[in-house]
Amino acid sequence: MSIKADVVVDAKGLACPMPIVRTKKAMAELEPGKVMEVQATDKGSTADIKAWSESAGHQYLGTIEEGDALKHYLRKSSGEDQEEKKHPHVVNNEALQAKLDAKESITVLDVRESAEFAFNHIPGAKSIPLGELEERQQELNAEDTIYVVCRTGSRSDLAAQKLTNAGFKNVVNVVPGMSEWTGSTEGTNR
Repeated sequence: MSIKADVVVDAKGLACPMPIVRTKKAMAELEPGKVMEVQATDKGSTADIKAWSESAGHQYLGTIEEGDALKHYLRKSSGEDQEEKKHPHVVNNEALQAKLDAKESITVLDVRESAEFAFNHIPGAKSIPLGELEERQQELNAEDTIYVVCRTGSRSDLAAQKLTNAGFKNVVNVVPGMSEWTGSTEGTNR
């Protein structure tokens, strides 16, 4: 199946958040209504790009798998003045570490891919990859205080928005997340 795209973005071989960074940059230069094809090999990029396009107001058309490559299709919105939404409640890694040290009753939700989680995660964190969040959000208590982490803070920002939109009351995005986490971790590479 061949789909015509007005511009092709090559993000093959790049890990999160680089496919999104490349996509945002190319989207900024694209005319409204035009279609973009983003080629990526990062399996998590499907959920990332779908969630980013929704948060930025663009239309996610779909993804086609071709061998090891994923081809994501997006259509640029015509509402050019639309500001990309950000989750308003954000804390840094140190603030989360302080909550954990104080043994406060919180839920740490890790929205990275399960392979990322397996190698290295905050002890006691719950793993629900961003792409599975909508069908698995019932595993979380909407009344709990939930601190959402990912590698850099971008997937967790999108996850925090999704949870808040679904009626969760106390959701906090942790930035920069696991890329700079200095607290204790557990996983298969310890």
